[in-house]
Amino acid sequence: MSFDPVVTFGTIAAAALIGLGVGNAIDGTSPRSRVPVAAAELVTLTAGSYEHPQPGEFLKDNRPIPAPVAKETIDAPLEIMKFQVTASDYDRCVSDSACKPADSRIVGDVPVTGVSFLDAQAYANWLSEKTGETWRLPTDVEWAYVAAERFRADIEAGEGDPADPARRWLALYRNEAALGRKADPEPRPPGAFGANTKGVADIAGNVWEWTSTCYAHVTMSSDGARIANSVSNCGVHVVEGFHRTYMSNFIRDGKSGGCAVGTPPDNLGFRLVHDSGGFLQATFRRLGLT
Repeated sequence: MSFDPVVTFGTIAAAALIGLGVGNAIDGTSPRSRVPVAAAELVTLTAGSYEHPQPGEFLKDNRPIPAPVAKETIDAPLEIMKFQVTASDYDRCVSDSACKPADSRIVGDVPVTGVSFLDAQAYANWLSEKTGETWRLPTDVEWAYVAAERFRADIEAGEGDPADPARRWLALYRNEAALGRKADPEPRPPGAFGANTKGVADIAGNVWEWTSTCYAHVTMSSDGARIANSVSNCGVHVVEGFHRTYMSNFIRDGKSGGCAVGTPPDNLGFRLVHDSGGFLQATFRRLGLT
């Protein structure tokens, strides 16, 4: 499978608006329609398959175990933003009263930080409405595929011992410390962490990214070969970055809590997937009109 990316530009033109009329542009009667939408540079990845450690907490015989690995398939070309959504991009949504202001005071051409899953979802909905196209957060499977060699799953510590749970937690922290991650709180301009082999920039930099995948609590069969029970908690979502972790939907600052294990993320931000077919077509399908 080839990892050579095809870099394209989104069909969003800088100043493309939904419902913009000459009269409104002149007299300002529709502030919502006057907010410009910036062009988004996309990377298009070809379809393919890969082996992926599954997200969530896995138990066997009431003991934590390492996540099983499953073959995942991306069955169609995948378009994703080359760079993370910037503070200036996000501020357009805020100016349009569709997003809450980010907690971070940093503005301009740097990744937006201080945003929750709910904020990222609001931005995706706003951008879809503004452009007439479909924008959404990537799934954990999609993000890992995009991240390629920069993907790192959960920090693992082998099977746990119910009689001594602290032992496993200490092992988790030791394993993370061995990776040599250092605190790096200041967001940097797009491209500062370079591009990976698929041409996507700043993967696993100091801005961790929200995904649309819910946290799962999974019980495996005694032989570990199949899932006996799985419970999803969509009040918590997968966050990807230096390694995979989990955050409550409302968390804007990873250091305030919600991290499954280890040192919390320096920053929380996001990038979006662009779906072919368009926002209106997707809406029609949901309504059963196509």
